[in-house]
Amino acid sequence: MALYSYKATTTTGSIVEGVIEAVDEKSVIDKLRNSNLIPIKVIPPQVDSARRKLFQKSLHGNVLTFTSELAALLNAGVTLERGLKTLSDVSETEAMKEIILSMLNSIREGSTFHEALAKHPKVFSKVYVNMVRAGESGGVLDVIMNELAGFLESSKELQDHVVSAMIYPTILIFTSGGSIVILLTYVVPKFSQIFKDFGQSLPLPTKILLAISGAMTDYWWIIALAIAAGIVFLRVSIRTKEGKYNWDAFKLKVMGDIIRKLETARFCRTLGILLRSGVPILPALNNVKDIVGNQVISNSIDDVSKGAKEGEGIAAPLAATGVFSPLVVSMIMVGEETGQLDKMLLKIASIYETSLKVSVKQFMNILEPAIILLMGIVVGFIVLSMLIAIFSVTDMPF
Repeated sequence: MALYSYKATTTTGSIVEGVIEAVDEKSVIDKLRNSNLIPIKVIPPQVDSARRKLFQKSLHGNVLTFTSELAALLNAGVTLERGLKTLSDVSETEAMKEIILSMLNSIREGSTFHEALAKHPKVFSKVYVNMVRAGESGGVLDVIMNELAGFLESSKELQDHVVSAMIYPTILIFTSGGSIVILLTYVVPKFSQIFKDFGQSLPLPTKILLAISGAMTDYWWIIALAIAAGIVFLRVSIRTKEGKYNWDAFKLKVMGDIIRKLETARFCRTLGILLRSGVPILPALNNVKDIVGNQVISNSIDDVSKGAKEGEGIAAPLAATGVFSPLVVSMIMVGEETGQLDKMLLKIASIYETSLKVSVKQFMNILEPAIILLMGIVVGFIVLSMLIAIFSVTDMPF
């Protein structure tokens, strides 16, 4: 289904505008007439596939704001319908406004809030929808929205920390790599012609350098095609189930400590929030599986779900997977024994989020000098190879 904009009039002559989700224009007109509205104009969606992806992506940044503002309105005693109408009026982005109006129309047509949210799976995750469902069934939607706001805030803070830590190394790699490419494709070839004019045998390091420079200059298009083909092959293989699993297994070997801490924090915080919100353990585990990004760790949660279904709890199955640390398993076991599993999970998440930030900082402290050292070695080899050749030429008898 798609979102259609419409303009209609009421039986009293008032003009109303909004968006409605439907299969086609005829369905839009039928829905409007069933709502005692007289359609004036129906505008079909004009967003192409590329813009649609950008449209959906831009919404994710507004979900936190939407959740926080709706939680504040509900806590102040405002009804859900009125709260959504208020947020649609004050929304700063047209994209989010259309989503809110679509949900508002669904609720007016008899849908529950979580059913309205579920119609937009690219914006609101399964975890989000299930928490709202639990809040509606328990009559504590305002409390759940506060929990969701805190959950989204902590997730965003953790993500921003990791992304910001990677900015400097990424800039360093691109600038250093670009400098080396310029040296090999522009500077070195000029010296190559000079050495050829002298006609003297060159040292081995210089021959190697000139061969690399010549290959990059003469066959750059082959190198570019090979790199592009490699990227395409990697992207295609990652989209397959087996390829994604192998890629995640490789990342787990290379950056095991950071990835394990990140996924442990995600797993524990999401599961803790769901359990605190009243979601049963099995549906909660199924939702957490969608949140965990690493396929190796995600697959291990299936074994945990089987163990929980058989009455083993989650601590023993988690220990059997070998993915989570003994500390995590021990704390979860204590939480199960004391009947405070949700609180223990949230405590573990806080511990590992703090530990992850320290690990990322330590990794960056090692990575940045390593990049500088590697680039220094490459540039040093280029300069030294040229100097050796120059010295050998100046030693020629005239």
